[in-house]
Amino acid sequence: MEGDNMKWKEIPKPIKVRLITSFFNRAVSFSIMPFMALLFVQAFNEIIAGAFLIAMVFVSFITNLLGGYLADRFSRKRLLVTTSALTALTFITMTISLTLDWMLLFMVIYAVFSVTSNLGRPAMGAIIIDATTKENRQAVYALDYWLINLSIAIGTALGGWLYVSNQLLLFWILSFTSSVLPIAYYLFLDDTPRTWQRQKLRGVLKDIFTSYQLAWRDRPFVKVVFGSMCILAAEFSMGSYVAVRLADSFEPLSFAGWSINGVRMMSIINIENTLLVVTLTFIVQRLAKRLSPRRTLAAGLMLYTIGYVVVTSANSMTALMVFIFIATIGELLYSPVLNTQKANMMPADQRGAYSAFAGTSFAGADLLSRSTILVGTFLIPSMMSVYLGLILLTGFGLVYTSLFVKESVERQRNVS
Repeated sequence: MEGDNMKWKEIPKPIKVRLITSFFNRAVSFSIMPFMALLFVQAFNEIIAGAFLIAMVFVSFITNLLGGYLADRFSRKRLLVTTSALTALTFITMTISLTLDWMLLFMVIYAVFSVTSNLGRPAMGAIIIDATTKENRQAVYALDYWLINLSIAIGTALGGWLYVSNQLLLFWILSFTSSVLPIAYYLFLDDTPRTWQRQKLRGVLKDIFTSYQLAWRDRPFVKVVFGSMCILAAEFSMGSYVAVRLADSFEPLSFAGWSINGVRMMSIINIENTLLVVTLTFIVQRLAKRLSPRRTLAAGLMLYTIGYVVVTSANSMTALMVFIFIATIGELLYSPVLNTQKANMMPADQRGAYSAFAGTSFAGADLLSRSTILVGTFLIPSMMSVYLGLILLTGFGLVYTSLFVKESVERQRNVS
């Protein structure tokens, strides 16, 4: 049986547990994360809220790296049960503090939530690599990609519906859902023992540094991480530069008595992207099986680049919808291949650290995408397309050469 033809009942239990729990975990996160800035601004002011959320980006980055180190030293199951139980406790405390209008306590507990949730994230990434093989990994990542987008859509819709009308009900739902996750991990996840040697604090800190130094010295993997950062920056720019540009310069349209301005146009292409991912993921993957991973990645990244380069500066509703379609098809092609190849590069005894290091591409892409707002104040939209195109081509080159060009050179040496 080929990995690409796996059915749900044939998927190993650890992967099922990971996929299902991650689905609910993401749905929970995305039902409140878009509204955290609004909540803190309303409770305090823009300066305090902005400074706090920026600080949380750095806290999340550091704790994610620490989580990767711990995932390679402790039992991953025990780490997930502990961190998810603490995360559930933070949700319950945030809900109670919101009920009592204790917003300072809410802010403190939210900071604790950022720490506990990020400590467990690398272990989740490592578990799926542990439980898959090179043969079935791409099929599992395609399913995971589909579930990620479905959970984001459901979570965002739930948050948008309940945040304004019944904020407390939303937080109680989140408290209940997050409380179920550690129980699910404890009951259904297989244990993966890790050896922990007692060390002094200085020894532990040195060990953490050494762990990530090994990943940093893996040049092909570093190129993939930086390349992924450049590629993701295009998608992330949709919520920064593209959203701002459409709000300012998109000519409003009237359709069946409904006015479509720049903000609504942004919502439309986001909805289109989500619907395409949910409906076409497995169809595109079946078509992609006819191509080699190298060609699938190259074709996907080319379509993705063309789509986002045009979307960056387009002001026509037709052009925006056509080229977001092209970009999404490209994403459906390249994403499972890239995630699979990235996972194949991770040493078995360092998957936690490698997963955490790979996760830094998201933080880097977020910062890079936000820089487009600043750069966009100096460049006209067409030049912003060129700017983003150069970033994407850089990412394309880094990923492609590190994954496939080196492989071809080594193969030729072995043949000769």
